[in-house]
Amino acid sequence: MNQDILLVNLAFALIAGFIGAAIVTRLGQSAIVGYILGGILIGPYTPGFVGNPEMVEALANIGIILLMFAVGVQISVDDLLRAGKIAIFGGLLQVIVTIALGYAIGVALGWSPLEAFVFGSVVSNSSSTVLSKILGDRGEMDTAHGRVGLAWSTVQDLSTVALVVIFSALAVEGNDLWTELLLALSKAALFLIILLPVGWKLLPWFFERVVGPQNREVFIVAVAAFALGTAYVSSFFGLSLALGAFVAGIVVSESDIWHQILDDIIPLRDLFIVLFFVSVGMLVDPAFIARNLPLVLIGVASISVLKGMIVAAIMLLFRYPLGSSILTGIVLAQSAEFSLLLAREGAELGIVGSTLFNLMVSSVVLSIFLAPLLHLAGQPLIAWIQQFLPASELSRLPAVVNPDSHLRGHAVIIGYGRVGGVIGEALRRRGFPFLVIDHDQGIVRRLRAQGLPALQGSGDNRTLLERAQLEQARVLVIAIPDALSTRRIVDYALQVNPDLHIVARTHTHRERTFLVERGVSEAVIGELELALEMARFTLHRFGVSSIETQAFLQKLRTQHDGSVQT
Repeated sequence: MNQDILLVNLAFALIAGFIGAAIVTRLGQSAIVGYILGGILIGPYTPGFVGNPEMVEALANIGIILLMFAVGVQISVDDLLRAGKIAIFGGLLQVIVTIALGYAIGVALGWSPLEAFVFGSVVSNSSSTVLSKILGDRGEMDTAHGRVGLAWSTVQDLSTVALVVIFSALAVEGNDLWTELLLALSKAALFLIILLPVGWKLLPWFFERVVGPQNREVFIVAVAAFALGTAYVSSFFGLSLALGAFVAGIVVSESDIWHQILDDIIPLRDLFIVLFFVSVGMLVDPAFIARNLPLVLIGVASISVLKGMIVAAIMLLFRYPLGSSILTGIVLAQSAEFSLLLAREGAELGIVGSTLFNLMVSSVVLSIFLAPLLHLAGQPLIAWIQQFLPASELSRLPAVVNPDSHLRGHAVIIGYGRVGGVIGEALRRRGFPFLVIDHDQGIVRRLRAQGLPALQGSGDNRTLLERAQLEQARVLVIAIPDALSTRRIVDYALQVNPDLHIVARTHTHRERTFLVERGVSEAVIGELELALEMARFTLHRFGVSSIETQAFLQKLRTQHDGSVQT
């Protein structure tokens, strides 16, 4: 009978999570929101089937263990060091400042010190999952704010581990806080001292020689057994399952086949982590938002506004450009999996009550909804702020003996990343004049040191476009991924020079159609050109001649162009 009840709860939890995720992903949102909505659907606060929270929670613990294990495997000290001090010291500073301000907000609202601390901790963390989706969808993974944001979120993930230990110490009543905290840290240190040497010496040999990645089924079982077993052993040291799994991941990351371990464990993690988000949703009362709307708005503002401003301020403190600082703050102005983990940990330890738990979960979910919209507003916000700031030296062209020789019949390249940089190199090798507009201060300084004219700032900044002298330019190359900025640049460029040749980067057929109808000479869909080049290579390997291949690819390109225009 119990087996049937377990099966029913597992089935309904997965079905509810699937339905919720299928709906929200069609709306362009993170699947995490759908999983939580699915949990609300089968929770006690909505009509219909009511799942057993204890059973779903027991299965959800497996998801937490596998999530933290995967995070531990993925931790790369080299990546953090490459990101520089901004990610390490800036990330730590942001977590501390955000917790402090969140604590102050909580105390002002009448919460207990422990509740206020948990609230600040939840607000301090950002989701690397949501962050990666936003950056990936807009092709900004390799931008300055993309690289810093991803490294920054890794530091936040590491802070979660420390916060879980602190929560455990705070939950103990009747003893001195610092004594309990010192005891919890000592237990964690003892666990590490015992596990790490054994793991570094034995585990790589065990996974590579005894199990072997070639026997995939046994390999997956061994990895999952190690993650779950280590998490269980950590409980004997008074540590949480999540912390034990994280340490296990760090140990495994020292193996030469860590990437194989990660690839095999991710499907299991993704399956069980659904149950974690569903279990969180089951505890949420939908009517809570309506009854406590002002409180929820404070929670959302703390995540989506306050934290974003803290990140941007720290970036500026480390002398990053205004544009990169604001965009980094925006992409980190959300919370998800680890914030929900901290909220659930606080609820299970009895530190927070149902009211604060509902507030934190509601705020996190709404911040995920707002994240893409905030990102769309990033470039317009930068342009608006720059109107009130004195122009920097890099936003003006340096004095030259004969400026007209540099800015007549030239090309203007907006965005000098992986795409624009290749175009600029091609023009430079042929000796054609060009000017670059890019928001990255480092790129602009490097180009100027090479004797090339470059301006720092947002590509759709009209002042910069005027200084680029588009009315005398021959070609405008728009190599940025931001569709809205591209539209504004096109409108201004054709207004001052209707005969200007424009080539623009885009990612969708719909956007390509819009740009062509607006007067753009050529709108290139990056994924289509990539597919055609890969098709060229494949056809050559089958012995198709270069002439025939070129004709065939041109036909494919024409067909796609025709489908776009119809």
